[in-house]
Amino acid sequence: MIKDTFAGLRAEIERFEHQIPSGSEAEALAAFERLVEALRRGEARAAERDEHGVWRANGWVKSGILLGFKLGRVQSVHESSSFPFFDKHTLPLRPAILEDGVRIVPGGSAIRDGAFIAPGVVCMPPMYINIGAFVDEGTMVDSHALIGSCAQIGKRVHLSAAAQIGGVLEPVGALPVIIEDGVLVGGNCGVYEGTVVRANAVLGAGVILTGSTQVFDLVYDRVYRRDGDSPLEIPTGAVVVPGSRPVQTEPGRSAGIHLSTPVIVKYRDEKTETSARLEDLLRR
Repeated sequence: MIKDTFAGLRAEIERFEHQIPSGSEAEALAAFERLVEALRRGEARAAERDEHGVWRANGWVKSGILLGFKLGRVQSVHESSSFPFFDKHTLPLRPAILEDGVRIVPGGSAIRDGAFIAPGVVCMPPMYINIGAFVDEGTMVDSHALIGSCAQIGKRVHLSAAAQIGGVLEPVGALPVIIEDGVLVGGNCGVYEGTVVRANAVLGAGVILTGSTQVFDLVYDRVYRRDGDSPLEIPTGAVVVPGSRPVQTEPGRSAGIHLSTPVIVKYRDEKTETSARLEDLLRR
């Protein structure tokens, strides 16, 4: 899973994982800067999919990102601005040029260095992408959307307005959120705690997915949940909407209380594909 070209970098980062010996700060910083460059180019990733389709976290990458937080000192950013900022000097904004092929609409967006943003990505203001994130080609990150640290976003994904894709740095072995190719994430959705949303799934507006969420599949009469170290997974092409289920124990049952429960109501069909094509037109 780890490319041989990163064996040396991995060893350097793991050397400083628990402690930075006095006098070794420059070496540790150099290792961190090499990692940031590899993340920016999309060569190193915080999580990778193996030949069996299983996603696994690269703990050494996350350890390297944490190394940057340990080494960083808070400094002023954009002192001449009417809105000054103060952040770790090791975690600047990602440099961007026209040749990157990324469309960033003006109005308060920020991308931290160490995030990979592929050509053809569209960023609508305001939005935020954190370090370690991977955003693949043709994806739209809509207004008020967040892509947390180390989250992995596939090709042609639409993160609608106010969608929140959770990040995770610790523990380093924890899987980040995975959104595979072609997924539509509706407005005000929240996807957290290492949830995997498989290719071409649709999350209706307001769907919340966490490590403790149970998802009911009305099509195949199944229940999807996290099982031990295996994350919650939304199946390929599933269309998920917010739902509820009644509490079965007292006193909740007597009070008529219902719990929020996402529900798979169908799998993608021609009508859904038409909506997806309309989304593609909006990105051009």
